[in-house]
Amino acid sequence: MSMTLAVPVTVAIARRVDPGRASEMVAWMRAGTALAEAFPGFLGAGWVQSGPGSAEWHMLYRFADAETLRRWEESPQRHWWLSSAQGIVEHTRVERRTGIEGWFDPPLEHSVEHSVEPVAPTSPPRWKQAVTIWLAFFPLSLSATLLTSHFLAAVPLPARVLLMTLCLTPLMTYLVLPRITRALHWWLHGQPAPWRD
Repeated sequence: MSMTLAVPVTVAIARRVDPGRASEMVAWMRAGTALAEAFPGFLGAGWVQSGPGSAEWHMLYRFADAETLRRWEESPQRHWWLSSAQGIVEHTRVERRTGIEGWFDPPLEHSVEHSVEPVAPTSPPRWKQAVTIWLAFFPLSLSATLLTSHFLAAVPLPARVLLMTLCLTPLMTYLVLPRITRALHWWLHGQPAPWRD
C-alpha cells in the first residue's frame, strides 16, 4: 500500500489593472477570496499592490494539496469570478510552489485569454537539487554549530538544536537558498557557465 503525502500548494499570480480602478480591484479580490474560503482545503489568500499608483498587483492563495486546488480552479464559482473581471484585469503570470523544490522551478507564463494551462517546465535532476541545498546548508550549519557550542555550551543539546533550527530555517528559506539557486541557475538547468559566453 503506497501512501502519498499531501503537500500544500501556493499559487502566486501577477495581475495588471488601471491604477484608477484600484478600488474595483480590491473588491474583486475580496470577492474571490470569499468564494475560495468556502472550498475544503483552502488555507488562505492575500494580495499586495507593487507600489502606490502601480498597475501591478500580486495575489497569493494556498490550498492543502493539489487535489483541493484543482477543485477550486475548475469550479464554476472561480470561472464566474474570473470572467467578472474581463476588461478590467489582465493576468500576466502564474507560479505554483510546493515545498523546497519550488525554488528550482523557473516561473510559469500563463495567459488567461487562451485558457490553456501552461506546461510545467522540467525541474533540475534531484541530485543537482540535493547538491545545491547541501552547498547552502553545510556552511550555515557548520557556522551555527560552532557558534552555539562556543557561546551556549552550557545549554542542553536539544535546546541548542531547537535554537539553531529556528534561526537557520528562515535564513535558508529567505536568504541563502534563493541566492545560491540564482547563482547556480545555469548549472541546475544544464546551460553553459556565464563566464563562457
